[in-house]
Amino acid sequence: MAHFTSSIYEGGMAFTSFLNGFPLTTDTAIDADGTNKGPRPKALMLLALSGCTGVDIIAILNKMRVNFSDLSIDVQGDLTDEDAAIYHTVTVTYKIKVAEADEAKVEKAVTLSQDKYCGVAAMFRKFAELKKEIVYL
Repeated sequence: MAHFTSSIYEGGMAFTSFLNGFPLTTDTAIDADGTNKGPRPKALMLLALSGCTGVDIIAILNKMRVNFSDLSIDVQGDLTDEDAAIYHTVTVTYKIKVAEADEAKVEKAVTLSQDKYCGVAAMFRKFAELKKEIVYL
């Protein structure tokens, strides 16, 4: 299966891109000749990681019949200092409300997502240290 995106230049440093028909505008900060109309392209990688692992976590917890609420996922990427900066460390923090008896299942779901199912996590591991944290609410 292939993915395809098309991007249209909008002026300054902004592009409107279409992925499977869904529009998204990317831009740079004003001090980088942009107009701050949208997120930075590199940061979208972090968004892809949170979405990918989030879908996995929900599917796995549903299969395990774990009741949960207040699930949120924070992703922080730390960049190298050189030009063509890349993420060297990425930390994924899962925040979830779940019964204490189900915490081990949440940990298993997170591990399965990051180590087996999430293709975005697999790509990140090729160039960055991938860390995970779970915060129980």
